[in-house]
Amino acid sequence: VQLVESGGGMAQPGESLRLSCEASGFTFSNFSMSWARQAPGKELEWVSTISFGPGSYYAYFTPSVQGRFSMSRDDAKNTLYLQMNSLKTEDTGMYYCAKCPPAIACVRNWTDRGQGTQVTVSS
Repeated sequence: VQLVESGGGMAQPGESLRLSCEASGFTFSNFSMSWARQAPGKELEWVSTISFGPGSYYAYFTPSVQGRFSMSRDDAKNTLYLQMNSLKTEDTGMYYCAKCPPAIACVRNWTDRGQGTQVTVSS
């Protein structure tokens, strides 16, 4: 399993960033996927999860990002996305793409995680 995140960077409050995660080494379309983040000095925090198909996907978000972040997946490209709008300073952290166990739309206990991409929100 390989998960490679990209798209992080610096942003000012109120701006947007879009993260991507390219997956390989497993059948991407068969697994729910998550984004998690870790701020300096804090524990890993679940951000969002999207279910697997076929058909409609369901995305779940932690309350602090609900309405500001959206999550999508392109199973043809084996790629996961996180669109982050109206960024706040408290969104700063390392963002990880993570794979859920089979048949579960998980918010913890991921089986695999990428190396992460840094997001820094500062004025």
